[in-house]
Amino acid sequence: MIEPVYQPSPTRYDGGMQYRRAGRSGVLLPALSLGLWHNFGSRQTFSAVRGMAHYAFDRGIVHFDLANNYGPEYGTAEENFGRLMETSFRPYRDELFISTKAGYDMWPGPYGNWGSRKYLMASLDQSLRRMRLDYVDVFYSHRCDPETPLEETLQALVDIVRSGKALYAGLSRYPLEAARFAFDYLAARDVRCLLFQDRCNLLDRGPVASGVLDLAVAAGSGFVAFSPLAQGLLTGRYLEGIPAGSRMSEDRTLHRDVLTPEMSARLRALNDLARQRGQTLAEMSLAWLLRDGRVTSVIIGASSAAQIGENLRALRNTSFTDEECARLDALTLG
Repeated sequence: MIEPVYQPSPTRYDGGMQYRRAGRSGVLLPALSLGLWHNFGSRQTFSAVRGMAHYAFDRGIVHFDLANNYGPEYGTAEENFGRLMETSFRPYRDELFISTKAGYDMWPGPYGNWGSRKYLMASLDQSLRRMRLDYVDVFYSHRCDPETPLEETLQALVDIVRSGKALYAGLSRYPLEAARFAFDYLAARDVRCLLFQDRCNLLDRGPVASGVLDLAVAAGSGFVAFSPLAQGLLTGRYLEGIPAGSRMSEDRTLHRDVLTPEMSARLRALNDLARQRGQTLAEMSLAWLLRDGRVTSVIIGASSAAQIGENLRALRNTSFTDEECARLDALTLG
């Protein structure tokens, strides 16, 4: 059967998506971006991948976040995205903001991990081939390498941007002092860090506590939060225990020992507050991040278009009273 030619919704920018400026730059990102970490690789049907990507784009989600080893298996999320480019998105490339990363394990041997110039440059070339792109909009150093001189990693980012293979440079999960050095190094070479990406959610406020969020803002970088639902813990799925087929039931990325009696009680109390706000726990958790003007975009994952739709409903109410903020702090910081 011949697939019909994809025609995106003509109202994709009129449906309530908010766009936020990335630091001191000309780039606007959607408040919610789609991450392709899980459920977009070789263990997912391409029709499902395509359905979720089309659904997102039709609703104004123009930022697709990838990395070299997203899948599973490694590289297959980028391969599927390349198929999307060929079958759907090629005419709309200039409407899309596409990011990828390198820094974690990708291929065997000494040159397929961490932060060497050789790894970063080779990985980006591979990513571009898989995604069938001439360039990405931002290329991230996925993590700080404690062994490779930081200057080597950062100069590779500078040279990648100057080569035209990426329009902007980004950093992910750098500790405070390494981030400070990196922001200064890149700025001195006129290749400022466009985006700083880190894990942040109601239950894990590491970038706030460490000061790296404030540092990124001061450096003129946008901030992108990933894992906003704590690997599914803040979706409401675990309010009554561990359901069959969940990540926790399979002990992958979210481990059983997280769901202590104390955590269960905390989740139920958070869910009660969300219901009082007229939201699901997931919607409230996303809204809580988006209430902070320092956050440029929040990366959501999905296993279905319906999940994307639920997450988009968080945009309807991102305001919190002082009392609600105090209750959330008491429930999550205590």
